[in-house]
Amino acid sequence: MAPKMLRFPNTGRRMPEKREAVLRRQDFLEIYSRFEPGHAVEQSGRCSQCGIPYCQLHCPLSNNIPDWLKLVAEDRLEEAYEISSATNTFPEICGRICPQDRLCEGYCVIEQSTHGAVTIGQIERTIADTAWERGWVRAPQPTTERPQSVGIVGGGPAGLAAAQQLRRQGYQVHLYDRHDRFGGLMIYGIPGFKLEKTVVARRVALLADAGVEFHPGFEVGRDATLATLRTRHDAVLIATGVYRPRDLQVPGCGLEGIVPALDYLIASNRKDLGDAVAGFDDGTLDARGRKVVVVGGGDTAMDCVRTAIRQGAHSVKCLYRRDRANMPGSQREVSHAEEEGVEFLWQAAPEAFVGDRPDGLGRVRAIRAHRIHLGVADATGRQTPQMLEGSSFQVECDLAIKALGFDPEPVAQLFDAPDLHVTRWGTVVTQPHSLMTSLEGVFAAGDIVRGASLVVWAIRDGRDAAAGIHAWLQKR
Repeated sequence: MAPKMLRFPNTGRRMPEKREAVLRRQDFLEIYSRFEPGHAVEQSGRCSQCGIPYCQLHCPLSNNIPDWLKLVAEDRLEEAYEISSATNTFPEICGRICPQDRLCEGYCVIEQSTHGAVTIGQIERTIADTAWERGWVRAPQPTTERPQSVGIVGGGPAGLAAAQQLRRQGYQVHLYDRHDRFGGLMIYGIPGFKLEKTVVARRVALLADAGVEFHPGFEVGRDATLATLRTRHDAVLIATGVYRPRDLQVPGCGLEGIVPALDYLIASNRKDLGDAVAGFDDGTLDARGRKVVVVGGGDTAMDCVRTAIRQGAHSVKCLYRRDRANMPGSQREVSHAEEEGVEFLWQAAPEAFVGDRPDGLGRVRAIRAHRIHLGVADATGRQTPQMLEGSSFQVECDLAIKALGFDPEPVAQLFDAPDLHVTRWGTVVTQPHSLMTSLEGVFAAGDIVRGASLVVWAIRDGRDAAAGIHAWLQKR
């Protein structure tokens, strides 16, 4: 083992420099800088190179984390990038937005020994950003061009990951998306302070250079049926993600000023990209000067509260029915939000929206909520919320954002494909290994199969689907 490793007893955990909250509240730029020269080398050297790499075991992509940490510690960044990109299609994206505190870093052996986890995510980002700067990232160049074509519906992380893998195999890849840009929620859902859009755009440009054909503004069901795509291509991959917001059915839910989280985030991201957005320009989706309450506790809720802060909201509160320990979102994101001025109302759930007119119409002016007691744990291990009688209180609000999660759209109906089997939750049914659906030659991957999940899982599914498509086409 290189003498540069196992330095965790004498070298403390260090993160890159983080911009002050008062500064980062004013823009949508990423909040962390890159590691200074030598810091990534120093921090990689903290790795214990343990016999059972729990960081790798708890990475959805099974990234060879100990191997590229060792290479970085030896200042061999180009080789580290080759190892990193062998399993991860978008290491510079995962390094920025993966909840490492719940995945690799959360299971780091030296974290369990109270020495503080290796800063895996920031080192991964440093490796990839350096690779881009030094020209080590190249478009896939297949050794043999194959005549078969594959149509991919959905330009998010699963679709893009599958496109890269299939193009590397020499297939003629066509990518369809209903939006005018490719990247899915990485472009329109995740704010720039977590992932600047140029990071995604350069990956899309790289795929275009590799020969992937892009079809923006294309909606299956409107511009063509799934059956039509099946006649155009030898195989089809459905990677549409899940976009339908879960609703909150309480009195007053129809008042003006109550908006779904994704509508709000898409409008903000489009403005950040320089687009004209009617819903933002008329004030409907603009938090400036407003008293904002976000209902929910996941990563989308954190994106909303931090976006509202940057838009200049008068106040921003997050209403969540469980406590901080039971929150599904990243604890790091909660800490960032608190630093930026977000107030959290833990163990509180909405029971009604209160309007400014006695007839129950008009605009929302408050949320009436009740306190929650956390009871015994359910099957998932999380404590069950129980309402406390007589605990109602009101929170002033003139913009309420519902961040309660997402469900699949009815793809079988939208695609005019009644033989496409879906579960009772609306997700597409696939075979376990090949990811083929009930339709021969039609595959599915990402959130449309597993439900709303992480970008890193979508990348894994896209890569697996590409392998399944390749195996199936070769058998034919």
